[in-house]
Amino acid sequence: MTEAQQSAKATATKAKSFEGFSDEERSAMKEHAQELKTAARRGPKSAKSDGEADVLAKIAEMQESDRALAERVHAVIKASAPSLTPKLWYGMPAYAKDGKVVCFFQSAEKFKARYATFGFNDSANLDEGTMWPTNFALTKELTTTDEARIATLVQQAVG
Repeated sequence: MTEAQQSAKATATKAKSFEGFSDEERSAMKEHAQELKTAARRGPKSAKSDGEADVLAKIAEMQESDRALAERVHAVIKASAPSLTPKLWYGMPAYAKDGKVVCFFQSAEKFKARYATFGFNDSANLDEGTMWPTNFALTKELTTTDEARIATLVQQAVG
């Protein structure tokens, strides 16, 4: 077998070993499917109040460090952009405008990550030049400066 053939065979073997989504990703997709079913059963009129209850319940289930961050982020978003509707999105707290998720909180524990994340989707009005951040790592606690920055970004995102 030539060296090129051996290299091609090794590449094909590596391609076959791809295992797909992680357990955490599969779990999040299953949660999202359940969220969609629940929302369809509830109907649009109860989305805001039921969504708020769902988000608060999900936050209450989190480990202490993630829970503290999620509670602060939730409070800042509610105060700075009351027009956003809380909802669950892939099993995490999210905030939507006209049914589209604008921003979300992702716990570190759920995806076995080093830190929690606060992020924005493409429906957020954050465009600035040719490049801008859409996800932010959150460490163990938020300072008042961090909270002010989140509030400003959320207000801009809602635009």
